[in-house]
Amino acid sequence: MPGVTSLGGPGVLAVRGCQETPAGLAVQLRRPEAFCRLLGPASVPSPSPSPSEAPSGWVVLHCPALRRPAALRPRHLRPLLLADHLAQLLRAQGVSVCLVPAVPEEGSREVLQQLRVNWPSSCGGSDLPDAISALKQALGQSPCATACGQEPGTATLPDDVISKVHLKSFVEQQGLEGYDPNLDVLLVTEEKLRSLAELQQAVLQCTAEGQGSCCSVVHVVSCEEEFQQQQLDLLWRILDPGAHTALQKHLVCGPVKVTNPSSPIGADQYFQLRKHQMYEASVMKYGELAQDEAWTEVIDTLTVAAIRFEMLSTAHRSQITLDLEDSSISTKGTKSGAFVMYNCARLATLFDTYQRAVERGTYPPLPPASELNFSCLREEGEWLLLFNYLLPFPEVLQQAAELPPPSKGIRITANTEMVCKFLIQLSMDFSSYYNRVHILGEPFPHLFDQMFARLQLLGAVRDMFHSALATLHLPPLSQI
Repeated sequence: MPGVTSLGGPGVLAVRGCQETPAGLAVQLRRPEAFCRLLGPASVPSPSPSPSEAPSGWVVLHCPALRRPAALRPRHLRPLLLADHLAQLLRAQGVSVCLVPAVPEEGSREVLQQLRVNWPSSCGGSDLPDAISALKQALGQSPCATACGQEPGTATLPDDVISKVHLKSFVEQQGLEGYDPNLDVLLVTEEKLRSLAELQQAVLQCTAEGQGSCCSVVHVVSCEEEFQQQQLDLLWRILDPGAHTALQKHLVCGPVKVTNPSSPIGADQYFQLRKHQMYEASVMKYGELAQDEAWTEVIDTLTVAAIRFEMLSTAHRSQITLDLEDSSISTKGTKSGAFVMYNCARLATLFDTYQRAVERGTYPPLPPASELNFSCLREEGEWLLLFNYLLPFPEVLQQAAELPPPSKGIRITANTEMVCKFLIQLSMDFSSYYNRVHILGEPFPHLFDQMFARLQLLGAVRDMFHSALATLHLPPLSQI
């Protein structure tokens, strides 16, 4: 017990005392000091790591869903949104990220823009023809490959097939683990070599910019595309036996089940349906909305938030069920992205109201953090916001971005649902506190100390909302 009370260091809050209880050791913290430490003048404003502790290296995130010639469907959006979110999380931790492939179709590009997916529309592939030629040459020299037409009595193959590659024997020779046992012979086409060439170019670009630093390749795939991606993974290993191909990993997304579909629904129809539902739900809550640009932007942002939270608040390997009925979406449901955006907007309204009151002379301006009296923060809800959210937030971002170290097998899991779950829980606890406590009270001087301390706390909560939403490419709303 003396050891616990004397603990110190940058990650340790000041301990007031501890005592043994039937349930275990009860530790009491010095709450005013904890508030001062996280909200005072010495507090760290940004959750990002400092350059000295930031991870180094490059990650290539490959999303095969974008190679589809047909229109995107909701099940293709899941790995896309996950890769987009993971890229933002990795960048926030100081990791450089390259996204592959480039967005090919105009239709796909439009849907991704609507969903605020920040994906490159070109990868600067001017050297692709040379890279494809080099892969063809390697294919011709590989002992695993058989040129078409060499085996008598075989069935006629499609015209675009260049060669046949025996994957099963390669997996057995190399002792590779985690691949589908049904993998056998792959018919290699020019299109498959082009996919590999794009990946190869991305890796070369990363290692050149990173001056030879390590580069990991993560294929973010739906479970329906996993088998085809394993084929490409093995073909790349055969034709380009380098460190980057040996470290390929697969982040597999579970199925997306759509209930009540009158017919197969495309990603663009899904977006428009959710947008219409969000508009109707907003009209029900706020009355007929002004048809101006500002409200259109609000509805668009709420729609993107609803879709992103639908897709990303469940662990990536689990199944998602999308209910397309009108009753499945609202502006107030506590598990929804709209609820998170609503609470973020409440904070914006609070500070806007306070600022206007300061300009009218009703309240004095917020004093410097060094002059605030944090012992005024006595509400349990205030301590919850600090201890359960502000304190662990940098760690939440770090854990959500963590990719497991190289290991046997090819599948990896990531904690990409953590940020959405964190924001939902934060919104519920903040909403409970905000509904119960009057932040901007009567303009009496003896009440100012408590109001200032609460505003400082909620300013930090607002900044945390903004940082977390930025990893989802969601701008904070100033009104709903």
